[in-house]
Amino acid sequence: MAGTALLGRLSERLRWRACTLVEERNETSSARTLVFDVPDWPGHFGGQHVDVRLTAEDGYSAQRSYSIASAEAGGRLELTVQRVAEGEVSPYLIDQLAVGDQIELRGPVGGWFVWQPEQTEPVLLVAGGSGLVPLMAMIRARRAAGSRAPFRLIYSVRSPGDRIYLAELRRLDPGLDTTFLYTREAPDGWPRPAGRLDAEDLARAGWPPDFEPTVYVCGPTGFVEHAADLLVDLGHDAERIRTERFGPSGG
Repeated sequence: MAGTALLGRLSERLRWRACTLVEERNETSSARTLVFDVPDWPGHFGGQHVDVRLTAEDGYSAQRSYSIASAEAGGRLELTVQRVAEGEVSPYLIDQLAVGDQIELRGPVGGWFVWQPEQTEPVLLVAGGSGLVPLMAMIRARRAAGSRAPFRLIYSVRSPGDRIYLAELRRLDPGLDTTFLYTREAPDGWPRPAGRLDAEDLARAGWPPDFEPTVYVCGPTGFVEHAADLLVDLGHDAERIRTERFGPSGG
C-alpha cells in the first residue's frame, strides 16, 4: 500500500498541468516574475523547482527547469525568469507571454535542496545572481510559517542594478539579516570594494561553524563551487552544505 501511495504521488508530480499567467512584474531590466494559477497544485517547499514546457502550433516543444520563487500559497505559483542571451525559452517568457496565456508545467521537483518549516537551526543562504530565486522561496516560506529560525542571506551580484526582490529584502523581516556583495560595480560609498566572494565575507556575514547552520548555496556553477570550498575551509561540515547550480560558470 505504501508503495502504491508513493507511485501515486510521483505520478501526480510528473503530470503536466496547464497553468494560466495571472500577473507579471519586472524585477530588473533582465528578470521578470510571472505569477501563475495552477489548478490542483499539490504544494511545495522552498527550494524546489518545476519543469516548464512550451509547445508551438506546429508541435515543436521546448522544456526548461525554473526554481519556484514563492512560498506555498494554494494554486498560485511564482517563477522569476532571468533572460538568457541566445536563449530559446526565457525571451519568450519575458517578452511575449501575456496575462491570460497558458503554458504547461509539472512538479514540484527536488527533495534535498529544500527548507521546511519544522527546521529550527540557523540557516545561511548564499546566492549568486539569479541563484537567489529558490532561496527567496525559503525566506518567504519562513515568513509565511511564522518561523523563528534565524536566517542570514549573503547575496552576490555584479552591480546594484542586478538585485532582484530589492524592495522586499529592504523591508524589516525579523530574524533575517541580509548582506549585499558586488563583484564589478559597488554603490558609491559602499564599505566593501567590488570583488568576488571571499572567506572574510562568509566569516563576517555568515554563521560560525560551531553554530551548526544548514547552508544553502545557489548560483552559477563556478560561484557555487567557490563558495562551497570556502565554507569547508572555514570549518563548516560539508554534510550541512546543500548546493544548487546552473550554467557552466560565472559569478
